[in-house]
Order: sequence, then structure tokens, then C-alpha cells
Amino acid sequence: MPAAKAAPSLALVCGDDEYSVRKRAREIFQSWNAETGGTDSEIIDAAVSNSGDALKALSRLREGLQTLPFFGSAKVVWLRDCSFLGEERTATAQDVTESLADFSAELKIFKWENVRLLISAGKVDKRKTLFKTLEKIGTVETFNALSADDRDWAERTEAAARTAVRERKKEISEEALAELVARVGPNARQLENEIEKLALFVNERPKIEYADVAAACSRNKTARAFALGDALGDRNLPGLLKRLDEELWEMKFDSQKSAIGLLYGLISKVRAMLFLKEMLREGWIKPESEYNRFKAQLARVPADRLPSDRRFNPLALNPYVLFRALPQSNNYSRAELVRAMDLLLRCNRRLVSSGLDKPFILQQIVVEIAAPQATAA
Repeated sequence: MPAAKAAPSLALVCGDDEYSVRKRAREIFQSWNAETGGTDSEIIDAAVSNSGDALKALSRLREGLQTLPFFGSAKVVWLRDCSFLGEERTATAQDVTESLADFSAELKIFKWENVRLLISAGKVDKRKTLFKTLEKIGTVETFNALSADDRDWAERTEAAARTAVRERKKEISEEALAELVARVGPNARQLENEIEKLALFVNERPKIEYADVAAACSRNKTARAFALGDALGDRNLPGLLKRLDEELWEMKFDSQKSAIGLLYGLISKVRAMLFLKEMLREGWIKPESEYNRFKAQLARVPADRLPSDRRFNPLALNPYVLFRALPQSNNYSRAELVRAMDLLLRCNRRLVSSGLDKPFILQQIVVEIAAPQATAA
């Protein structure tokens, strides 16, 4: 049996980055409509909650593909926000699984001369027959959501921000870009929203500056977690206590937040500053205000001079975390940072074993660390 020919009019856009998936699918749909005249297009909503609705959506999709274009031109069909291509309960129902398998077989012999099919979905099970068929005879674009655990999240967020700024015919300074990334974190939707807000905020001015970001942009949940560590790094005690109070208040309503989690964030910041002190002393890196140049310095650090244990290896940390901590390391002496690590270790023990009020323990420890010391170097 001859191999199926690729169908350039068949596309799947999927992934857990919901915003990017929707944006890209909309771009393809609009582009196809522009090419075909837009007179024959159909959108089938496939965000369903049960197998019965999933089967109805598939039935509508079959009808849409089989119905001839009314005006004789090409027809565009979009199965939008499909929620039964992954491992959801609806997707694993036997009747849905069988219907998807049948539909996959139909696609292999379908004549695509006057029809284009776009499918957008969340996370898709790549083991299923339909995905393999779409990948073989069509095009598949996957958008995975960024995470703070990704080593390149800051670099990818910066690249996306530059593109979005250029699309609005604006420029952005390096300082403003760094602050924007720090405030937004790995969140594509909020990044787009904040850049749109900035474009309106600067109005006719062609360039977005640091002050604009500070005045107009908010911090999302992930970025606020960085903010506590940044306040400690900045050695701004009033700001640090205010930020800690905000985190402790949110902890009452967010089960994913805990005193130990806040403590680990502070430990990560102090450890990063201590590592940077040592790398500066060794001459491996130099002060740098531009992220990409700083990251290039890290690539030249001799790996054989660093511990194999990731807990003590600075290159095991996210490069952007180190970049943010670089200027902050000047706010403490090496002795103060060593003392801070000891204080945080004691704090960890007290949080685990002591019956004392946890907010009080954290407030006490940040004051001990950030308050000016008589022996500061």
C-alpha cells in the first residue's frame, strides 16, 4: 500500500500552553480564510465534558468535511479547543476511542482538494492513532507551557517579549525587558497582556523604559515568589517585611504555599549570591547588566573546577536566578552570606520542630539577615 501523501491542508495545533495554542490556531484559521476568500468556513466547538458531546462534535466534524463548499471554493473547518484527544476521562471512553480510530482511518483516504481542517487542542496523547495519523499526513505544532523549572524560560520569555514589542512597532530597553521578565515570569498570556498595556501606556513614545514597566506592569503569582528573594537580595528591610507579610497573607488562602516553601526561596537566593561571590573572586565572571552576555560568561566557567554535587554547583541553578542575584551580591559580604545560610538552617529546624508561630520565626530571621551588621564588609 503506498504511503499516504502529506496534506498541507490538515493541521493540528496542541499543547498545554493554552494561550499560544489559541493564538497560533487563530492565525492559521485567518490565514486560510484569507487564501480561500472566507466564504465557506465552519467552527466546531469541541470543549466538551462527556462522551456524548464528544461524539456529537465528531459527527458535526464529519458532516462539515463531507459538505461541499457552498460557493465552490475551498472550505475551512476548525475543530476548536478539542478536549478529548489526551488522557481525560472523556477521551478514554470506549465509544470515543473507537470513533476517533474510525475518523483516523477516514482521514487517510480523504480527498483534500477543496477542504482544509484545523484542529486545536490541549495536551494530546501522542500514543493514539489519530495523533500519529495527523503527524504523518498533516502538520503538527506543539506549544508547551513554560515553567520556572525550565533553564531557558527567561531566554524564551525575552525572545517572545521582543517579538511582541516589535509587532506593536515599539522598542524596549534592556533594563525594561529584564524587569518585565522578572514581573511576568514564565506566563505567555500575561506577557502579551502586559506588553499591550505598556504599548498603550507609552502612547506615542517609541521606546519602553524601565520606569514604564515599574509603573504599569503587575507581578503574577510565580513572579511574586521571586519578589521575596529579590527583596532579601536588595537588602531593603522595609520592603522585605512588606513582601513577607503579603506572602504570609496569601499562604492562608493558598494550600500550595507554606512557610517551608518561603524559607526555601530565601535559601535559594542566599545560596545564589554566595556562589556569585566565589565566581567573581575566582575571575570566572564579571559584573554584567545584559542577560545574554552574562549567560555567555556562565558557558565559559570551567566545569572541572566545580563540584559534581548539584547542590553545591552554581551552574545547576537557573541562569536567570543567578543574573538577578549578581548585582544583589554586592549588598552583602561573604561572611554575612555564610552567616545567613547558618541562620536559615536554624530557621528550618525551628519551623519543623518548634511550636512557635511560623510567621514570627520568618520575620525574625529576615530581620537578622537583612539588618545592617556592624561587621559588614
